[in-house]
Order: sequence, then C-alpha cells, then structure tokens
Amino acid sequence: MKALVYTGPEAQDYRDVTDPVPSAGEALIRVAHTGICGSDMHAFLGHDERRPAPLILGHEVAGTVVSGELSGQRVTVNPLVSCGSCEACRSGRDNLCGNRQIISMPPREGGFADYLAMPETNLVVVPDHVSDAQAALAEPISCGWHAVRLARQALFGNPADAGALVIGGGAIGLGAALCLKAQGIDKVRLVEPNVERARFLASTCGIEVLTPEEADASGQYDLVVDGVGFAATRAAASSRIKPGGVIVHIGLGSAEGGLDIRRITLQEITFIGTYTYTAEDFRDTAKAMFDGRLGSLDWVEIRPLSDGLKAFNDLRAGEVAVPKILLTPNT
Repeated sequence: MKALVYTGPEAQDYRDVTDPVPSAGEALIRVAHTGICGSDMHAFLGHDERRPAPLILGHEVAGTVVSGELSGQRVTVNPLVSCGSCEACRSGRDNLCGNRQIISMPPREGGFADYLAMPETNLVVVPDHVSDAQAALAEPISCGWHAVRLARQALFGNPADAGALVIGGGAIGLGAALCLKAQGIDKVRLVEPNVERARFLASTCGIEVLTPEEADASGQYDLVVDGVGFAATRAAASSRIKPGGVIVHIGLGSAEGGLDIRRITLQEITFIGTYTYTAEDFRDTAKAMFDGRLGSLDWVEIRPLSDGLKAFNDLRAGEVAVPKILLTPNT
C-alpha cells in the first residue's frame, strides 16, 4: 500500500510500505480520511521523542472495514488502545491505562496510509447521513468532549451559568467550544489570532471569535480551555480565569512556562490537565455528532495523501484558514 512516512525532522516520503496484517480481534480498514493533528505537526518538526522516524503518523481516521465482523461498515476510529484489565481501565479511565497504545506511535503505525488495522472494539459504526469527512472529526472533538466533562464536574455552581473562553481555533479548540455548548454551557467565546481562520470560524461555525487583544479586554471567565498549550496561552489562561474558576489544559504545544502559580494558589483556581478521552467519551462524542448536536461539521479541507508534505508546510506557515485538513488516500 501507499503511505506518507515521517522520515525525520521536516521530512516525509510518500511511498510503498507493507500492508498491515490484522491480529486476532482486529479489523482491516480502508482509510477514507485522516486528519492532521497538532501532535502530528509536533512530531513532524522533530519535537516528539515518542514518535521516532521512520513512522506513519495520523490518528484521526474514518474509513470502511474490509475484514472481520464489521466488514462493509463505515466506521470512525478510536485510536487509543488500552489493556482493559488494569485499575484505570476497570474504573472507566482507560485513557490513563499504563499500557495504552495509540496509532501513530510505536508499536502502532498511523492512519496516513491506504489501510489501517485496529481492534474491532475501537470502531464506531457511522450512520448513512454522516459523511466520512465528518466522521473523521470524532477523534479531535472527543478531546474537547472529555475536557468539558471534567470541567463541568469541577465548576462551582450551575455550569449552565458559567462563561467560558476557549484559546485556539484549531480543531481541538473549536471542538471544545462546540462541546461546551452541547453540554449546556452557552456563553462561549473563542480566541484565534489568525485573521483568516477567525473570519472562517465566525462565519461558518456560529462561534463568537475574539482577537487576543479583545480577549485581554473581555474580563474574566469561570472556565478557560487552553487548546494550544504554549507558555503564552497558559499565561493568557492564568490571567483570564476568575477566582475559583477552572482552567482545562488540552494543548501540547510546549512543556514549560506560562502558568501564574501564585495566582492559581491564592485564588483557588483549579487546573486540570486532560489527555484524549475515555472509550465512553469517544462513543458519546460520536453520538452527539450523529445527532447533529455539534453542528454541521463542514469545517475541513480535503487534500490527497500524496500532497501531505505540502499540507504540513502550509499549516506550519499559517496559510490554512480551516481548522482541519484531512488527507485522503489516492487509491
């Protein structure tokens, strides 16, 4: 099969690779679309030691099953594989499994390829009225769904009365904003510095979008979601959160700096780091998508997998207005 293979910092090669062979309990999936995630970009730039070259990246996948019990069904893929038996898995926090694996990280290759093998238990069947492109958004939106669920549990008072600020207008931030509304928090604003992307979000996604300067002047919020994860965005979250509020940190842009620990301590601010989603979160997100609770999900751009390197470079250069690029196998 053909695959887009990460070969080293800022380098990828579209080439022939060996077809995946499903293990017992796994299905072979013909990939329809795979989204480019911020973590893929992080790896592409050589900043993620967990993803050594050569490696097939990509974990936001939708496609059609071609082997196994679900053969012929269109599915969206939960890329997180957990052991199912440890304390975290037994308690429903399988995203914290000590033996977890995720595609696009050894030993599991990712979805920027013609085919992918995954456990059948990680697949959610997609109904006819949902397109493959929409279904491929289940993974990034699930990150927001999980984060919002944890934030609602930590908020003081009625979550419906809370005001929320989301930092970042990529798929993670936009997904979090949509999930906030779907989970009953209506007063949502989003910060996005890219002018073209901000315009796109405001006109297409029904979200109130602020520039960073407007956000700085907009007051404080009960809940702040950092969907970027750099020192500057953590500093913004620290300053925009109300006393007693909740910061939810999803982004993995950088590891150090930005948090105002003194203010967080003196004002009893709750800081929650969130990683991916549980299997139940993923299923709940997919159902919300299928039921139309997360909007039209038409904020993607589809490009051929063979042009993947250019897509990565365009994203890096800030030349993409849409929150998500999906790469599609050429076959």
